[in-house]
Amino acid sequence: IELLTGKSDVKKKRYIQEDILNGKINFLIGTHALFQKNILFKNLGLIIIDEQHKFGVKQRISLAKKGGKNCDVLLMSATPIPRTLALTVYGDLDVSVLHELHGERKHVKTSFIPVDRRDDAYSFIKRELAAGRQAFIVFPLIDESDALNARAAKDEFSRLSRDVFVGQGESVGLLHGRMSAAEKETSMREFRDGKTKVLVSTAVVEVGIDVPNATVVLIEGAERFGLAQLHQLRGRVGRAHHRSYCLLMSQTTDTSENARLRTLQTVSDGFMLAERDLELRGPGDVIG
Repeated sequence: IELLTGKSDVKKKRYIQEDILNGKINFLIGTHALFQKNILFKNLGLIIIDEQHKFGVKQRISLAKKGGKNCDVLLMSATPIPRTLALTVYGDLDVSVLHELHGERKHVKTSFIPVDRRDDAYSFIKRELAAGRQAFIVFPLIDESDALNARAAKDEFSRLSRDVFVGQGESVGLLHGRMSAAEKETSMREFRDGKTKVLVSTAVVEVGIDVPNATVVLIEGAERFGLAQLHQLRGRVGRAHHRSYCLLMSQTTDTSENARLRTLQTVSDGFMLAERDLELRGPGDVIG
């Protein structure tokens, strides 16, 4: 078994290229680095692509071609996007759906919150913090934009730290995509270890974050996220036996948009959400 990522050093990449081609490595785990043209296999029989909605059509095809005609491909996703659903129809895919929740996980109670009840949402989060739990507050932007009427993570982090979560055990952390790798790691570690109780973030927490003690995710500007993305963000909580909550806060008065968000209140199945998303905005470009 070997691991290949973009951060693997040149020497390691070279011996992986040689050993995967001559068959000495028979199980290779990796990131986008596996799509590179110089990664060739002796006899590739199975490809498993996790979080497959994060990869492009051409990327997945390029990887499948490395295995020739007899290679099996398993695409995995907890949040199938409309294009994925369309592929199950036009792409000759067999579909297996796992309905069971893993381990002690519970369904996340999802509520639509109008902006004039923001203080109620904060009070609810404070009660969860007092019970020893933690919370995410997710924003669609890093910095405020003149073009978009939406709250931004950096400014709201300052405001929340200064004016809202000021009690004992209410420390606030910040995480966004323009932070350095070291800053991100420090921020995430402090939240995971419970040193910070509220993590203000952008959608960078969409995947790969597992903090079982977090029980609330408040998504600001929820109208700016797709249903699949909201479903994925909702999955940051409810990862243990604690009752967990997703609060969707929308600034729009568009009734059809808010109706879209309310879908999440009653639907927790990723494929059902993908069907709803498909109805609302179509499959995208299936060819190409």
